[in-house]
Amino acid sequence: MRMGIGLLGRKVGMTQVFDREGRAVPVTVVEAGPCTIVQKKALDKDGYEAIQLGYLPVQPKRVSKPLSGHFSKAKVPPMRHLQEMRLHSAAEYQIGQMLTVSLFAEGEEVVVTGTSKGRGFQGGVKRWGYRGGAKSHGSMFHRAPGSIGASSFPSRVFKGHHMPGRMGGEQVTVHGLHVVRRDADRNLLLIRGAVPGPQGGLLTVRKLGKDALGSEPAASPEQAAGAGE
Repeated sequence: MRMGIGLLGRKVGMTQVFDREGRAVPVTVVEAGPCTIVQKKALDKDGYEAIQLGYLPVQPKRVSKPLSGHFSKAKVPPMRHLQEMRLHSAAEYQIGQMLTVSLFAEGEEVVVTGTSKGRGFQGGVKRWGYRGGAKSHGSMFHRAPGSIGASSFPSRVFKGHHMPGRMGGEQVTVHGLHVVRRDADRNLLLIRGAVPGPQGGLLTVRKLGKDALGSEPAASPEQAAGAGE
């Protein structure tokens, strides 16, 4: 799936809002943007189309000299976060242009990427859903991994076997989310459902772009209902 333009943002938290029928809708509040375009990639020069977004201005002393020169070349203030987004076409965007939540419409489908909460080193019961042993006093087997392979054959542990280990702290992308409301004055997006990461975690919210055939993405149920009114 080809992604469209998007914004960087921070997860504020979860709440609920009510739709026109009075139904409670669980939403995640995301402070998205404003983001500044720091760099452009062109097909003839770089082999692909993309833009680089900067998010959250910082003091110049907080960035390295190479990054300081990078920002000075673009004539934009130093940013805490930089991320490149590949696009079908970047011709309509210019270096120094500021992007806000006005990119998104209420009811529009979006794709959200973030880093999941780190859980540290966890056992198989929590990490992989092991059933475990009996909870009774005389069982002597409760949450231990148990057997991990046969002895005579194959006399080894198969690769990819589910074992205790580090859990969480990985990049997670969630598809099929929709924008419920947009607050342009406070740079907020209310997105139906849950998104990865803790409160304050960095997120990427992107529109659905053109597919390989160049066609536009299908309208969401909310947009289709509004078009029929």
